[in-house]
Order: sequence, then structure tokens, then C-alpha cells
Amino acid sequence: MALDPKAVKSDLVLILDYGSQYTHLITRRIRSLNVFSLCISGTSPLSAITDLKPSVVILSGGPHSVHTPDSPTFPDGFLHWAESNGVFVLGICYGLQLIVQRLGGEVCIGHKQEYGRMDVNVQRESALFGAEKVGHSQVVWMSHGDEAVKLPEGFDVVARSQQGAVAAIENPSRKFFGLQYHPEVTHTPEGMDTLRRFLFDVCGVLAGWTMEDVLEEEIKVINNTVGQDDHVICALSGGVDSTVAATLVHKAIGDRLHCIFVDNGLLRYKERERVMETFEKNLHLPVTCVDASNQFLTELKGVTDPEKKRKIIGKEFINIFDAFAQELEQKLGKKPSYLVQGTLYPDVIESCPPPGSGRTHSHTIKSHHNVGGLPKDMKLKLIEPLKLLFKDEVRQLGRILDVPESFLKRHPFPGPGLAVRVLGDVTEGNALEILRQVDEIFIQSIKDAGLYDSIWQAFAVFLPVRSVGVQGDQRTHSHVVALRAVTSQDGMTADWYYFEHKFLDDVSRKICNGVRGVNRVVQDITSKPPSTIEWE
Repeated sequence: MALDPKAVKSDLVLILDYGSQYTHLITRRIRSLNVFSLCISGTSPLSAITDLKPSVVILSGGPHSVHTPDSPTFPDGFLHWAESNGVFVLGICYGLQLIVQRLGGEVCIGHKQEYGRMDVNVQRESALFGAEKVGHSQVVWMSHGDEAVKLPEGFDVVARSQQGAVAAIENPSRKFFGLQYHPEVTHTPEGMDTLRRFLFDVCGVLAGWTMEDVLEEEIKVINNTVGQDDHVICALSGGVDSTVAATLVHKAIGDRLHCIFVDNGLLRYKERERVMETFEKNLHLPVTCVDASNQFLTELKGVTDPEKKRKIIGKEFINIFDAFAQELEQKLGKKPSYLVQGTLYPDVIESCPPPGSGRTHSHTIKSHHNVGGLPKDMKLKLIEPLKLLFKDEVRQLGRILDVPESFLKRHPFPGPGLAVRVLGDVTEGNALEILRQVDEIFIQSIKDAGLYDSIWQAFAVFLPVRSVGVQGDQRTHSHVVALRAVTSQDGMTADWYYFEHKFLDDVSRKICNGVRGVNRVVQDITSKPPSTIEWE
């Protein structure tokens, strides 16, 4: 159960995803303009598109070529439906090429493929750029090998690249538009101006996406779903997402919410004590703390595959929630019906199959926390009030709900906890204890340096390797740990954080001198993509 997109007080801009690494950015950029936006697979059936009643549909870029026989495309009847219902369509990169090809134009392999920053020139007055931009040159981010060489009837080229390739096309009378570059990325400085003009001046979109309205609507949805005598369990992880979800549900149904915090033996240094103190003193949430560390670690013994770890952890959580529900049933005389989870929109997007992959099931990026990993025979129905929100939107919602700012600024922590930060068997040796100490030194050093709020997520990783070192005039054969810190807006993409060398030197010394069993510290300097944020 989550917010119904059709209940939002904003026109919907629907993104059809064809696999571009920037697709989620389009969604975020549009929401930053207070316009509601959703992203679904570009190969979704027509009914999935029409049921959402979008005012605008944006066809994303992608790594495919329209010449490939199995290249993904929109469903038959889409263009006719859009034109018949006055829906505006904007194709970006691959999306532009789809429009051209499907409407009878011609797309060829480009003689000069264009990647990276390029200058484009607006050649004529147009709906996309207006009259004042004619003759204007702007820097954009290109990423295409094919190019449109013959446009469908009624279309005009309104901008070209410095190499002469088609950069922007439009047919305002039919409400079809196309950009061969990516306006959503920061490498296109005027891209947001173009999107803003397209949405408000060309399409006349109504902006009404606010967290105040989301809160009001979510409370309605929860009250309409949860019966007056129904009780709800909320699984608190100690993170921002589950805490905001719990606070929201508590506002809606009051004492019929029963929160549970599970110590699964995979928490950070003194996490249990710190989190419980915050719940009780600051948030005033009724929380039962369950120590199930032995139960989890017993099931995880000998398991090294990260996907199996996630599945085991998800299963054990549900077993505990079911047991907790049975205890509540005996206490209340009524069985709880629902389980609250802090699933976010990036979790949903990342659990969708990539367009053109040929898969009917997800190419798994995450299976626990929170999409996937849950048993099919789970007895509790899910409530996911944050399912359509990005992390920064959840923080906005938390502020409205008076969740303490210090809590809202906490870095994300994965549902499976340190299990995905110990590479290999989490029960082997003292890996968990070493990792807790290293992570505490790293995070506290970041806070002491005043860097915590500038970083999206920072943590340490225990590597399944040993290295030779010299400590205390003795040769050692000890563990290697990695430090990871990234900046991001929503967790969908991320850049590694650039620390000053002195900071890294100080942290490395503190770790090697203060944590027994570690003699080498390395830093992860990989962005997402190609890597994920977590190591696993």
C-alpha cells in the first residue's frame, strides 16, 4: 500500500525508461520544479501508461540502436493515443530517434559520433527555445552514435551541433519534440532552463508536488486502508527512512502502531544503545527492542554470497516480525494486519528489469531493503508510505513531521547492516568487531572535520584479504579495510568524495594504531556507475 499517483495535486510527467544511466535524473529534475514525475519501463504495455493519465511523456535515452531488431520501444498505439489525447511527448537522445523512426523518418549510424560536451546552435524560432535563443550557442552533453538524417513530415530541425548533426526537433501542432542531448545533467548548463520552458511554457504543466500535500494524502491513504480496529507493526532500522515512515503512520493511527527494533548482530558500534535513546527521548515512539543477534549470525555462518546473505536476513526479519505479531495478538486479542517498510523510489527503480534486457524478472541490484527478499507466504500486508519518494524528499517530509534535524541528516545504512560490508563470512574471526571499530573511527573523524553533512554516505568495508605489514617492530599478517565516502542527491548515482591527503593520513594512522588486527587501509575511489555504493 502506497500513495496513489492519481491522487497527487500535480500534472504527471511520465518517464519511459530505455536504459539511460541518467533516466532517474530526469525524474529528480522535474520534481525539483514541484512537478510530479514517475519512471516506468519503456516497454510497459500501453494500459500501464494510459492508466496513469500523464500530461507529458518523456522517452529517455538508452544504450540501444533503433536498428537492432530487439531494441526496446514504446507499445503499439502509443503515438496515436498521445496525439488523440493531447499528451505532449519529448524524446531525449534514443527517445528522439524512436520518435523519428516510428513516424516514418530515417535514423542512420552517424559519420561523426558525438560523446561528451558539444556546442549546439539554435537555428530558428521554436517552441523549445523561443525567439530570443535564435543564433544562440550552448554547451550540452551528447552521447549518441546514431543520428536522425530525415525527419518525419511536419517536423523541423531547430538546433544542430557544431558538427552539423540534428540536436533538437519539434512538431508543435502534434505536440512531439526531441532533444539529441541530455538536458537533465549538470554538464548541460542551460538544460534546466530548457526543461522548465518545455514543461511550463510549452506544455502548460501544473506544478503542485509538495511534501505538505504528500503528507496529507499519505495520511488519508493509511486511514482508508487500515481499519479502525486494525493494528500495524513497524520495523525500525534506526535509519531515516523507517523512522520517517513510522512517524507518519503514528500520526495517522496513533497507538495502534507497534514499533520493533531488531538487533540482528549486524549493527554499527553502539548502534542499539544510541538508536533506542533517540526513539524514546526525541521521537517518543513506543518501541520494543528484540535481541536476535544469535539467531541471525547462526543462519549466516559460512555464507559468503551477498545475495544469499540478503535473502537470509530478509527471511529472519520476517520470522521475527511474525513472532512479534503473535505476541501482540495474545496481548491485544487481535492479530496485527500490516507491516510498515521504508521503501524509497530508488529501491523500486533499481529493482525493475532494464529495458531491452529480455528479462521478465529483475536484474537484481537490491533484494532486501526493501524491494524483494520477502517470503511469498508473509502473513503481514505491506504499508510503504515513502515508496514514491527520493531520499531528499523523505528528509523534507521528516522536517514537516518534526523529526530532529540531527537524525534526518544521518547517512543511509543498508537494511542487511554490516553483512554487506563484510565481504565473505560475517561470522569468521572477529570481522564484525574490527569493522565496527574502524567504521566508528572513520565516521567520528568525518564529524570532527566538519565534513559529515557534505557527504551522502560514508562507511568502512572489511575485505577478505590479509596483507604483510610491520607493527611494533614485528612483521604482521593482518586484515585490510577499505574506506568509502560518496556524494549524491538520491543514491541513484554517486561520486566518490575527495578527502584532503592529511585527513586520510590521520584516519589511516588512527585505524592502524587503534584497531588490533588491521595493518592496511585503502580508499574506494569508484563512482556509481560503474560500481554500486555498497560493496557487498
